Amino acid sequence: MTRQRRNWILLWIIILGLANFASYTVMYWYLQGDAKNGAVIDGKYYLRGHFLHSREGRRTEDDVSRSVWMYSYVHSISIWPTVGAVLVAMFILARPHIMATMKSDSAWSGSAFVTACMTVVVLVTGVSTLYFILSFVNALLMIGRGENWGV
Repeated sequence: MTRQRRNWILLWIIILGLANFASYTVMYWYLQGDAKNGAVIDGKYYLRGHFLHSREGRRTEDDVSRSVWMYSYVHSISIWPTVGAVLVAMFILARPHIMATMKSDSAWSGSAFVTACMTVVVLVTGVSTLYFILSFVNALLMIGRGENWGV
């Protein structure tokens, strides 16, 4: 693959990632919260919006449909790998500049620094994604048993 093609793909990853983050932000505002912070009480699905109303947040007064709740939770999960992909793409694009500007007598080479940063990004976003997925599965299991969740 040519460098130009690779850079084009990386730029599209960044553009699509930023679009996903922007759409999540707009939907969070429009729905007045998200399902990850919400609750399911007596079979009714609620969202919770932190920082929209107050520091501690507030659950939506009206319940939402199961499909809206599911969409909201899945979109919340998608933010973590999106952030990871955008940051890794940015590090790859910036790698030549970082390598050129890091001094040769520094403790880390530019290449090692970029690799370490990308490793941290992948680990943090990977663990966060896994945590959100497991929370989602747990919520679905509790709801399936007829239990209240997130109260």
